[in-house]
Amino acid sequence: MSYLGIGVSPGNVGVYDNGNNLKVIDRRVRVTELVLRCVICVLAILGAALIATDKQVKVIFSIQKIAKFTDMKALVFLVIANGLAAAYSLVQVLRCILSMIRGSVLFNKPLAWAIFSGDQLMAYLTVTAVAAAAQSAVFAKLGQTELQWMKICNMYGKFCNQVGEGIASSLIVSLSMMVLSAISAFTLFRLYGNTKGKSNAI
Repeated sequence: MSYLGIGVSPGNVGVYDNGNNLKVIDRRVRVTELVLRCVICVLAILGAALIATDKQVKVIFSIQKIAKFTDMKALVFLVIANGLAAAYSLVQVLRCILSMIRGSVLFNKPLAWAIFSGDQLMAYLTVTAVAAAAQSAVFAKLGQTELQWMKICNMYGKFCNQVGEGIASSLIVSLSMMVLSAISAFTLFRLYGNTKGKSNAI
């Protein structure tokens, strides 16, 4: 009923079309995913390179000591995790570009599950690697008097600084992977949330 007392039939009521809004959201999701995967690929390579190439020589009582990342297993784990993240992200970047060219983010539901599972796995892997490396870095920086562990960074300052840069880069990688996991979950929900089954891909 209108303010003028004139009845309005249901057939005359305008219906708002959400199709355009969904297309805008899908486009933003595509761009965000592509940017994040490119960032992860670049920063993962950077983080792995910073740590893997880090080395410092110290002469102590005429004995030459070399600090390198292989001396700490947590750093080796972080380099491997970054390498896997970079390779995985490169594959996903190519998939994102191909899907944009073809006009769909995903090709089918099994692929959506595979991407979601892969993103979850890489997110857990990178977070675990960063946490382990950060803990080792704290011990190297502050030492542990109860266990008679020395403050290694007092002796190998340059080595520790470069490791810190690698860990910072890896931290951004892990945070980006967590965001991507959320995007993958959202995409999967969009696929399976369609109760009418009208769409197999976004």
